[in-house]
Parts: sequence; C-alpha cells; structure tokens
Amino acid sequence: MPGPSLSGPEIPAPATVGIRRQARERALTLLYEAEAKGVGPEVVLAGLPVAPDGFTVDLVAGVAANGDQIDGWLRRFARDWALERMPAIDRTLLRIGVFELVHRPDVPTAVVISEAVDLAHRYSTDDSGRFVNGVLAAVAAEARRPGPAR
Repeated sequence: MPGPSLSGPEIPAPATVGIRRQARERALTLLYEAEAKGVGPEVVLAGLPVAPDGFTVDLVAGVAANGDQIDGWLRRFARDWALERMPAIDRTLLRIGVFELVHRPDVPTAVVISEAVDLAHRYSTDDSGRFVNGVLAAVAAEARRPGPAR
C-alpha cells in the first residue's frame, strides 16, 4: 500500500540534507580561501588533491560566475553595511546564500537561510546569525517572489 501523498515542495531526504550541509561548509572554506589568497575560486578548486562533491563545485563555481550580480544583491539589501567592511565569513556566506536563492530554485528558501545562519553561528561573530538571516530574508522576499525572473 503506498504511503500518504505529500502536497507542496518535495522535502529532501535526511541523507541529502547532511551531504548538502557538508557541501555548503566546504564551499564556504574554499571561497574564503580564494578571497584570503586573492585568487579565483577556480584556482583553489584546481589545486585540490581530490575534487569536492558536485554540489560543492556547483556552489563555488556559481558564486564565482555570478559574483558581480550577487554582490549587487548584497549591496542593495545589506543596508548600512559596505560589502568590503563585512566580516569575510559573513560576506562569503551571504554570497553562497544569494547564489542559491537566485540561481537554485530547487533548494527551498527556508533551507538556504537556515543553513547560512547555522554556519554564521558556528564560524563568525555573535551577531552574524541575525545579520545573515536578515539580509537573506530580504533577498528571498524579492528573488523568490512569483513573477518574471529578475
């Protein structure tokens, strides 16, 4: 007998959630490393002895390929915060989050924001979780609003 039918968006299996959580964390470290070294993320990826999983590569490559657009979203929604003055971890988390919100509609909004906030709590300042949540929620309100693509 088939199980109950779910209406609404498909909820990822717990194993997928854990893998994607690890991928986001790995993407954070790779993008942070690229910024700290002043090189492109593709240089950091190319220098790895073992290639990361596909979702990590997708996040890193997506942030790199869409950097100007992503930073435009951040400049618009991070009110009273110059991008250059943000803690590097926050800036990197926000870039990953904006990439997912704008370019990965398959990832639920709540997941994008929750994962970014969790990483901010673990790796950045005491206030970073609230800051990341606020900026990504504002971006999501516009980027994921029904209607024509922005």
